[in-house]
Amino acid sequence: MKFKSQSIAWYFFVLSLVLFSLQIVYGFVMAFAHVGYDWLHPWVPFNAVRTTHINLLVVWLLSSFMGATYFLVPDECDREIHSPKLAWIQLASFALVGVVAVAGFHVGWWEGRKFLEIPRPLDYLVVINILMFLYNVGMTIWNSERTSTTVMVLYMGLFSSALLYLPGMITFDHQTVDSYFRWWVVHLWVEGVWELIMGSLLCYLLIKLTGVDREVIEKWLYIIVGLTFLSGILGTGHHYYWIGVPSYWLWVGGFFSALEPLAFLGMTIYAVSMYRKSTRIHENKIALFWTMGCAILSFVGAGFLGFAHTWPQVNIYTHGTLVTAMHGHMAFWGAYAMVNLAIMAYCLPLLTDRKLKPTMATYLGFWLSNAGMIAMTIAIGIAGITQVYLERIVGLDFLLVQKEIEVHFIGLILAASVFAVGVTLFIYDYFRYGFPREAGHA
Repeated sequence: MKFKSQSIAWYFFVLSLVLFSLQIVYGFVMAFAHVGYDWLHPWVPFNAVRTTHINLLVVWLLSSFMGATYFLVPDECDREIHSPKLAWIQLASFALVGVVAVAGFHVGWWEGRKFLEIPRPLDYLVVINILMFLYNVGMTIWNSERTSTTVMVLYMGLFSSALLYLPGMITFDHQTVDSYFRWWVVHLWVEGVWELIMGSLLCYLLIKLTGVDREVIEKWLYIIVGLTFLSGILGTGHHYYWIGVPSYWLWVGGFFSALEPLAFLGMTIYAVSMYRKSTRIHENKIALFWTMGCAILSFVGAGFLGFAHTWPQVNIYTHGTLVTAMHGHMAFWGAYAMVNLAIMAYCLPLLTDRKLKPTMATYLGFWLSNAGMIAMTIAIGIAGITQVYLERIVGLDFLLVQKEIEVHFIGLILAASVFAVGVTLFIYDYFRYGFPREAGHA
């Protein structure tokens, strides 16, 4: 690595992998509960397990985004992070907030608002933490003599993510109004500004891994930004179909949700075309695997599977069923988990100054985790379609339907086991490189 302060990224990545591992554990607890083995329910109710599983996802992705930023920005701006000490304080405080939040869920300390369950006092701590992060990164960019489109789009995505966290801190007595603004956070993060973060990380990786001219690659970022804002903002309307808002949201949400896959399709075409134009094959092939996998599976999960059930005529049947979970698992894995694992795979040899040859375990980690996730998505999808038919069309009782689809969760557990083995191999490979070394070796 060029700069000593980049080593902080390694520790943010470690926090991410620890939280990711916990998320998988809680996922298994939920899966076994679905087939009737809910042993932990007397101590940890299912709703606490589900809340923890979802919130761990958000926290580990944010931690990884921060780590990627602390590595990428110094490299692009050719200077040390503005305040390494502030970065360490921010890491410690972010980890503390995450631990306290998860512990709080287990004793019923939460807001109870879906996807925004973190208790209000911790919300304020999150805001302080993010402000420290944005200040540190912003001053690094401001004081640098050079910058890039990649850095500016990344910072715009991070800043917008922080800004859009604020509507989730406003509570309303009216359920419809509260739900209306809650989706400003949830949707406009994952189908809006996080796409800018994803696009900039993909851009950085493709520049480093393909050898294609920076100017050519960064021009695509403008297209992705345009597609994201064209579709993502009004595409929020597909969450408003059935919550009591005016009916015009049916056609607004339907039309702009149909455009949302364009941004992810653009990213896929972008990555594949840059790979085909590559002038050299980078020695870090596994990072290239994760990068290309992200571009392709993000379109499948976030684009195609999202499009498949957000039309009002379809969503009226699938809303609140496992079909949504099918889309969510593949979308988050393809779009955000894989880009974070890609940046980790790229950074590791540079952070540790150990260019170890990829082993069979390295490649198995990639293929098993992806095969497991695809199989999980299929299992959840089949269960979801069965649920829609039996519950929404035939009219069977919800709990009776859950009993009927138990067999699909057995398949899910088997697929999740393959996925967990793949992730374990990735984590093993991460620590195989050892701790960060002194700067100046890369």
